[in-house]
Amino acid sequence: MATGEFSGESDFVVVANRLPIDMERRPDGTTTWKRSPGGLVTALEPLLRRHHGAWIGWPGIPEDDDSADPVYGQPIVEEGLRLVPVRLSTEEVAEYYEGFSNATLWPLYHDVIVRPVYHRHWWDCYVEVNRRFAEATARTAAPDATVWVQDYQLQLVPKMLRTLRPDLTIGFFLHIPFPPVELFMQMPWRTEIVEGLLGADLVGFHLAGGAQNFLVLARRLLGANTSRATIGVRSRFGSIQVGFRTVKVGAFPISIDSTELDQKARNQDIRRRAREIRAELGNPRKILLGVDRLDYTKGIDVRLKAFDELLEEGRIDRTDTVLVQLATPSRERVESYRLLRDDIERQVGRINGEFGDVGRPVLQYLHRPVPRDELIAFYVAADVMLVTPLRDGMNLVAKEYVACRSDLGGALVLSEFTGAAAELRQAYLVNPHDLDDVKDTVEAALNQQPEDGRRRMRAMRRQVLAHDVDRWARSFLDALAGRPSPGDEA
Repeated sequence: MATGEFSGESDFVVVANRLPIDMERRPDGTTTWKRSPGGLVTALEPLLRRHHGAWIGWPGIPEDDDSADPVYGQPIVEEGLRLVPVRLSTEEVAEYYEGFSNATLWPLYHDVIVRPVYHRHWWDCYVEVNRRFAEATARTAAPDATVWVQDYQLQLVPKMLRTLRPDLTIGFFLHIPFPPVELFMQMPWRTEIVEGLLGADLVGFHLAGGAQNFLVLARRLLGANTSRATIGVRSRFGSIQVGFRTVKVGAFPISIDSTELDQKARNQDIRRRAREIRAELGNPRKILLGVDRLDYTKGIDVRLKAFDELLEEGRIDRTDTVLVQLATPSRERVESYRLLRDDIERQVGRINGEFGDVGRPVLQYLHRPVPRDELIAFYVAADVMLVTPLRDGMNLVAKEYVACRSDLGGALVLSEFTGAAAELRQAYLVNPHDLDDVKDTVEAALNQQPEDGRRRMRAMRRQVLAHDVDRWARSFLDALAGRPSPGDEA
């Protein structure tokens, strides 16, 4: 299709699987919208407003009748933001999102902790949905606009969009790990995915290792001419020659709105609620905290097993220590997630049955979303934060905990296999595959000396407050535009 068939008004377009608002159906059949802001929209909102920007994504409700709602494909202006909904049917949610995105790509990109499922009809649906997103973007973007495509659900969009709109500047960022070459080579559609990503002008990853993996794949699968030098953090980009184009490849560790969290955690109401949480838990000497989506990559079972054995061995006093695990429901229609939930809940029941007392469990488990202010209060109340994923692209919970500890209290136990471990080097780093290491590290964190704890937290806070989500977005967009940006290795 010729460029002239598509013409929009937006000079800056963000393309993501989800809109920053959720569509809700009222009982009378009418539609309403509920804002669901995250770190990404917080960082990009000023740019979107300044450049007549638009955000393209699925609004969260499957729609099986193409004509049932006129909102699809039509921009919605919500609080000054231009949003373009993309329709997904119930079948497409099952096959593109729950199927290929989360039962094929997600486990493959997370070190095959669970075996990926390779269904050809899931792949066909993934291709079709990516095409729909590309066409919606082509219609929305103004001539010579900048487009930023987000994450693993939309890896084919850059090439499709390049074909439709060669005038655009296209960036892509992967929010999850990019796997080692040997694992990625399992993928039956490996070449198509690499070619899809190479439609972008800049492909970004959290870590330099993921970027290096991608360069190797481009050489191996496509015979592409690539740079050989080491990629840096927010600096020293790799390059891949694709015809007459040069695709840049870089590492841009994502972060959070750390200043906002820091300010909220200092609020007196939050502090009061933190004290109440401690009182509700029986004013234990130590509170351990886990905050995760209920996902098999997060290592929730690892920390429960470590806690269980520490109690069994008498290295933790069951009368003065409580573990709180907040587990947000996730992908409950995917079989591996249902099995995980059953297993976790069995572990929780057994530990409380063996070590708890009437009215005083040693483990508090909540399987539901927790309001933001309540979560911040938990961060302020917790003496030890347990972040033990088996594999994680970044893990923003670790950074959130650090941002909330202006008192320099608390200790962070952090898996080596998170992107955050490369930045938060003063955490208690742990190998989640080594249960004895997890136990020893948790015990060390519980018993840390106050001065050592303050020193560690002070250093981590400097990192998190300086490298916030705004800096992440600016560094990526500067690289995409070819503007000089202060590079660093922090």
